[in-house]
Amino acid sequence: MTTVAFIGLGNMGGPMAVNLIKAGMTVRVFDLVPAAMQSLAEQGAITAQSACGAAAGADVVVTMLPAGKHVRSLYLGSEQQQGLLDVVAEGTLLIDSSTIDADSARAVAAASAAKGLEFVDAPVSGGTAGAAAGTLTFICGGSDAGFAKAKPVLECMGANIFHAGGAGAGQVAKICNNMLLSVLMVGTSEALSLGIDNGLDPKVLSDIMKVSSGGNWTLEKYNPCPGVMPSVPSSNDYQGGFMVDLMVKDLGLSQEAALSSQSSTPMGALARSLYVNHARKGNGRRDFSSIFEQFKQEK
Repeated sequence: MTTVAFIGLGNMGGPMAVNLIKAGMTVRVFDLVPAAMQSLAEQGAITAQSACGAAAGADVVVTMLPAGKHVRSLYLGSEQQQGLLDVVAEGTLLIDSSTIDADSARAVAAASAAKGLEFVDAPVSGGTAGAAAGTLTFICGGSDAGFAKAKPVLECMGANIFHAGGAGAGQVAKICNNMLLSVLMVGTSEALSLGIDNGLDPKVLSDIMKVSSGGNWTLEKYNPCPGVMPSVPSSNDYQGGFMVDLMVKDLGLSQEAALSSQSSTPMGALARSLYVNHARKGNGRRDFSSIFEQFKQEK
């Protein structure tokens, strides 16, 4: 039986850890929020007093953290505190499913390799629904050997497992995907609002566009117009799902990458500006599909 340390039990990490428990693994968990650990304990997880306590002796470590600085600090430690690399056993597989900058992923991968450990950056796509259902897409960066070891673990939490390339490649692919997603969400919201302003039923218009050349994932799985599609955030006052603040973070990462590679990303830059403005209006903790409200006419 594989022992997995899972660190970071937020909206995504919590249900991912539950799926590892369901797969028959022994799961030790840690989160800075005690209630999150208690919820996992009720599902059969073993709680730990610290991240290092969870990771010591584990076969696999999975982390899901907010930003690159948190990942660096957790794995690399500091003069004041140990990092995970100081306590994990020889042969432990390290998987980070956070969405962070590629440079941070590469730095942790290099430090891991220096200690003879495999580190895989494996950010996810599929949202909270995919995390709960175990149908996430994992986009992995790392060595061939590391990916081969990680794939059976990731398959307990996801349906699509990709190896994008070496260390950091998973992060690059993820921010490319999320930049495109933001552009699609803005464009879909804009098109639906245009139809509504001209007297169309948004559900009928959505059905038309889904099977036409404008069809895309947001229309098929995540319609931003309230009442068109049940069981999505737009029909629950944009609660749950993927927060605007997180989309702003990911779009910032995409623009940092664009600057470093001198890539032209005008649509991504515009989407970031729109989402930053939306967040500043108090929508940061709402689902990113709430951008739809920016296109509604005031009655």
